[in-house]
Order: sequence, then structure tokens, then C-alpha cells
Amino acid sequence: MAPTGRLLAVAALSILCLQGLVRDSGAAFAQTHLPPHRIVHAGENDGGLMPELPPSGLMPMPELSPSGSPKPFVPFLAPAPLAPFFNNSTPKLSGKCTLNFTAVDNLMTTTAVDCFTSFAPFLANVICCPQLQATLTILIGQSSKQTGSLALDPTVANYCLSDVQELLLSQGASDNLHSLCSVHLSNVTEGSCPVSTVDSFESVIDSSKLLEACQKIDPVNECCSQTCQNAINEAAQKISSKDGGLTSYSGSPKIDSCRNVVLRWLSSRLDPPSAKQMLRQISNCNVNGVCPLSFPDTSKVAKECGGTIKNSTTCCKVMLSYVAHLQKQSFITNLQALNCASFLGAKLQKMNVSTNVYSSCQITLKDFSLQVGSQAVNIPERPAATSAQNGVNHKNLRLRQLVSLASLLLVLLVQG
Repeated sequence: MAPTGRLLAVAALSILCLQGLVRDSGAAFAQTHLPPHRIVHAGENDGGLMPELPPSGLMPMPELSPSGSPKPFVPFLAPAPLAPFFNNSTPKLSGKCTLNFTAVDNLMTTTAVDCFTSFAPFLANVICCPQLQATLTILIGQSSKQTGSLALDPTVANYCLSDVQELLLSQGASDNLHSLCSVHLSNVTEGSCPVSTVDSFESVIDSSKLLEACQKIDPVNECCSQTCQNAINEAAQKISSKDGGLTSYSGSPKIDSCRNVVLRWLSSRLDPPSAKQMLRQISNCNVNGVCPLSFPDTSKVAKECGGTIKNSTTCCKVMLSYVAHLQKQSFITNLQALNCASFLGAKLQKMNVSTNVYSSCQITLKDFSLQVGSQAVNIPERPAATSAQNGVNHKNLRLRQLVSLASLLLVLLVQG
């Protein structure tokens, strides 16, 4: 790249980064209206989404309007900070999927950014997969307004899952989402639930009561009170017995399938942003209740730290190395980090590690989770998290992603 071109590129990128940092990141991802996707069905010619540059290769300077207000320096700027650099392909859709993708255009863009190819493996458990599942649920719910169905036919479902992948991939999402997030046909079909249409659902359920419980979910108290979740589970139990079969136990495939149907119905009665907020809050409650990390063999830690510690330096070195391996697996929330610390502590106690290695080796929640930030948070002897800690700080995480990516691109442009 010529020196002049590099300088202009750096200047343009700096403007993009400043705009992305100043704006509320969450609102930029979810609320800014994008122009509809240009969808090309199989067999049509591909077309670029980026404007053509003049022969000189340089972006023309903005012109001043009669009012004196300059036009944007980068006219094709998208609301999501990562989109301008990676939204460079046109999706080829099957043409056989009945879902209304236009109704959730902004939601698809948010999902693509949350599942960005470089970050998806690390954000899968906390952000990407919950967002992808919410998107699929809302897609079917919104489409049911026209089709009257709360589930896809298995044949059509294959085409729809493929189309969703194509749309997200065209905006920079990972090409391995189905495997990464364990997306199967049961995520979009009726599964083993005997109810799959809007009419049959509303003939069994007190829809006004269900909608009232979940229309305005309390982001702080829902994980404790479970007002919406209890209403969803009650509705799932009720429709699961419509075929006259025995009442299924909670967590059974039949109840899970019916629970998906309930969530789709709720998503049809709420606007997409409200439906996303409800689904993500419920997901946060479930995500925060478990530790998603896998713990490798701890025998080396037990050998150096078990019983009476002979060499505290060696013990701490082994312990810190072990925890560092855990940290590289995935981004996790603060509550998940507490669960993971508690689980590892119990595991080590069973292996005769009686010393508080967290305290003696100065291991904090920061060592378990990249979500905690720069301040070290000590691991309490008896972890007791408040309900206000539920969820992930999406804004801070996305801002950190933007800063890291922008810094890398600036270095490449200057050195290229």
C-alpha cells in the first residue's frame, strides 16, 4: 500500500474506532437500523457490498452540503464496529426456508458480531451460543405470525439452518457455529412436543398470564424469583400432556421440546429486542449456575501442594500454571468463576490439599475469568454472589474487542 493510502486508511480507521468507543456499544449492536441484507439465491451472480473506489484507489474527501454539515467520511459505515471490515460477501440462500429474515435484520447483525469468527470459540458459552439460540427462537416466533406454526418441518428446517449459517457467515461470523453451539434440528422443530401451532397452543395455555409473567422480566431478581421461568416451565408441562401421555419429568426431551415451543410463542408476542432481552436474561440465569470449564488432571498440583507443603514456591508455580490453562479455555462470567473456583477447591481437597492455595498463591477471580477486568477480586472462603451480578458486561467486552482489533489493524496498515 502506498504511503498516502496507508495514512488515509489509518485516519479512517481511527475515526471508526473513536466513533465506536464514544457510542453506547450495546445500542450500536442492537438498535441501529441497517439496510436490509442483499440476498442472492443459489444460481445468481455474486456482487460486492463495498462501494467501488476511484482509479486512484483513494476514498474521495467528503463534500460539504449547503447547510455546512459534512457528509460522513466513510459513507458505508455500519453500526457494528467490526462489520465494515468483514461484511464482504453475499449470502447464497436456498430459497426454500419460510423464515422471515427481514423482520430480524438487526438481530442477525448482532448475532454475527457476537459470534465473530476469531472470538466465537472463546465467547461460545457466555455470549455467542445464547445469542444464536435466541435468534433462532425469535425467527420462528416472528414467522409464526404469517405461518401459524411454532415449529419448522424437519425438511424445511435443514434449509433454514443452512440459510442462517450463510447469513451470519457473510457478516463475519464463524463457519462452525452449528458444531460450536450444538445446533440440531430439535432446536427449530417440534421435537417430541405434541403442540406445534399457535392455535393449539393458545387453546391449552392461559396466554395472558404467561405473557404478563415474561413481558417485563426483572434483570436483577429473575434468577432468584424465577417468575418468568416458572411460568414457562408450567406452560411446557401443560402442553406436554395434551396428547394424553404421562406427565414428563423436568429436563426430559419432551419437556425441553415443549419449552422451546413456549419460548417461540412468547417471541411472537414480543418485539424482537424485547424478546431477545427476555431470552438472554433467562439464558444468563442458566449459564451462571454452572462452571463451563473442563478440569484436566490435578495430580501434579496435588503432588506439590498436598499435605504439608515442602516448597511453597513450587506449589504456587504449579497452581498458577494450572489456573492459567483454565483461563485460556473460554470467557466466563464472575458468577461462573466463583463456581469454577469452588469446584476446583473441592476437587483439590479430595486429593489431600488442605492449605488454602488461593490465598497463599494470591489466586483471584481474575485468574479464572477474563471478565473480571483489571481489578483482582479475592475468592471468598464461602462464595456468596448477589443477584445483581447476573449476566455479562457485554458493553465492556465488546469495547475491549474493538480496541484490540483496531490496534492490530492499525499496526498492519502502518507496517504494510
